[in-house]
Amino acid sequence: MSQTALITGASSGIGLELAKLFAQDKYDLVLVARNEEKLNKLADELKNKYQIKAKVLIFDLTKDDSPQLIFAEMQKEKINIDVLVNNAGFGIEGEFKDTNLTTELDMIKLNISSLVEMTKLFLEPMLEKKFGKIMQVASIAGFLPGPYMAVYYATKAFVLNFSEAIANELENTGVTVTTLCPGPTKTNFEKAANMEFPKSMKLMTAQEVARIGYNALQKNKSSVVITGLHNKLLIFFIRFLPRKLVTKIMTSL
Repeated sequence: MSQTALITGASSGIGLELAKLFAQDKYDLVLVARNEEKLNKLADELKNKYQIKAKVLIFDLTKDDSPQLIFAEMQKEKINIDVLVNNAGFGIEGEFKDTNLTTELDMIKLNISSLVEMTKLFLEPMLEKKFGKIMQVASIAGFLPGPYMAVYYATKAFVLNFSEAIANELENTGVTVTTLCPGPTKTNFEKAANMEFPKSMKLMTAQEVARIGYNALQKNKSSVVITGLHNKLLIFFIRFLPRKLVTKIMTSL
């Protein structure tokens, strides 16, 4: 019997690449995002190529009722979700005094509130069947203070700490939590965030990041996964530096 993975933010970037990996391994898919055209194109491509089922759900997860509506749709269609991938998220760059409050509150809803609610809703059925996998897409930003992206970095710190905590609670339940922490990645993120990565900065591809996260998820144990050796070394060494110095370093990047 095939398993089903639900992926938020599936229309581009890491979410799209994860959808391809699940489809290759014959998972049925539930693809969630706002862009109906892109989702339908992806769903048709994966169904035709891998002979799987792919259901498209058009939802804006900044809206308060979206997680409940998604869960209700799964119950109505009697679709059991074996893997939940909370990938949707965005950031904005700028001094906090100048950035748009409404946009930042939407960021908190998407990056934190919807992630928590989706996890809460889909966890119960997983626990009932004593099997399930949850991937939370965080960021190496979760380990760092982020001047000029203060709210975004703070949301990823929440995701990291929340995910590590529930992973501990879920030991020996059959449900695992994989917390994926990419560094700078070639996606549409920087365009949406109104930012530019320095040309000298080494960027991983969304495909590379997705593969690392997917492989970790399939190991059937909870883990925090930092992608790329350079990112692992960065996070390792900052632990030995004073926080004020780390913040100054981040300001200069």
